[in-house]
Amino acid sequence: MCRLLIVRSENVFEIESHLQKFAQISKNSEEYQGHGWGLAYLDENNEWVHYKDIKPVWKDNLCQFGSTKLLVVHARSAFEDKDIVVENNMPFYDDNYIFIFNGELQKVRIREEGRIGAEKIFNYIKRFDSGDLAIALEKGVNSIKKRTKYYKAINVIIVDKNNIFLSTNYNERPHYFTMHVKENPLMICSMPYPGETGWEKIPNNTVRVW
Repeated sequence: MCRLLIVRSENVFEIESHLQKFAQISKNSEEYQGHGWGLAYLDENNEWVHYKDIKPVWKDNLCQFGSTKLLVVHARSAFEDKDIVVENNMPFYDDNYIFIFNGELQKVRIREEGRIGAEKIFNYIKRFDSGDLAIALEKGVNSIKKRTKYYKAINVIIVDKNNIFLSTNYNERPHYFTMHVKENPLMICSMPYPGETGWEKIPNNTVRVW
């Protein structure tokens, strides 16, 4: 069960400042978040830059990145400590979308391509995309719920260059699985930044678009 972060601003911001806070959240998490991490951000040409490393985010060189207006970050806590290779790190992406996920599902009855469960969920949700990703996300997650014996949580964020799509669902541990948001700039994170006020909890069973 992983940690997620999105930052979007009308003005350029330094990536390192947010990574330092995210690394602190990940390092101090009640569950180990050190099975690798990754990020994606838009460069000055409005093109995606991707980075993944197998080391924990708090042990990496976080000053190697520049600035951006849109940042997507994921720290991994691998299910049952398995399949720990950098190729399984998120964000996953295709030509249109960036995907990050936090959750745990038991006995999921879907047939989909993907190296791990999270990538299968990404590909499965895209099946429902006929031009409105918000609808696809809601339909896809609802379908996954119906085909899952039990889920602790299904927190999905999908990002394109203009929009952030979020679906948050959990059946237990709200203190751990509740997503949080803060405006100006827009920040969506698994936990509020340490020592910061102004964060709001995103209600359970929510689909939102920013």
